[in-house]
Amino acid sequence: MLRLVVFFALWATPSLADFQKIGDKKAFLDALEGRALSIGIFSLQINLVPDGAIQGSAVGWGITGNWDWKDGLFCREMDWSGYTIDYDCQLVETNGSQMRFTSDDGKGASANFNLR
Repeated sequence: MLRLVVFFALWATPSLADFQKIGDKKAFLDALEGRALSIGIFSLQINLVPDGAIQGSAVGWGITGNWDWKDGLFCREMDWSGYTIDYDCQLVETNGSQMRFTSDDGKGASANFNLR
C-alpha cells in the first residue's frame, strides 16, 4: 500500500499553467513562505522549515526528514512512518499556486504539490 501511494504521489497530474524554475534557496523559501505543500487525494501535507527540517503526514502517517539546497536543486531525505525515502536532489518549478518537484536532478518523475 505504501509503495502504491508513493508511486501515485510521484506521478501527480501536471497543471497546464506555465512553471518557472526556482534556482536558488532564497527564491525557494520566498515561494514557500507561510505555506505548506499538499496533494489532497493522499491527504498529504508537508511543511519545509527554513532550518532544513521536513514535517508532515500522508494518509494519516507522519513524515519527517531533512532538506538542503545544492547546485540549484532541492535535496532531501525523508521517513514516512518507518518507510525510508532515499536522498534525492530535485529540480523545483512553480507557477505561483503549485510547486513541481522533478526527481533525479530534474531527469526523473515529477510531482505537483498545491501551495496552501
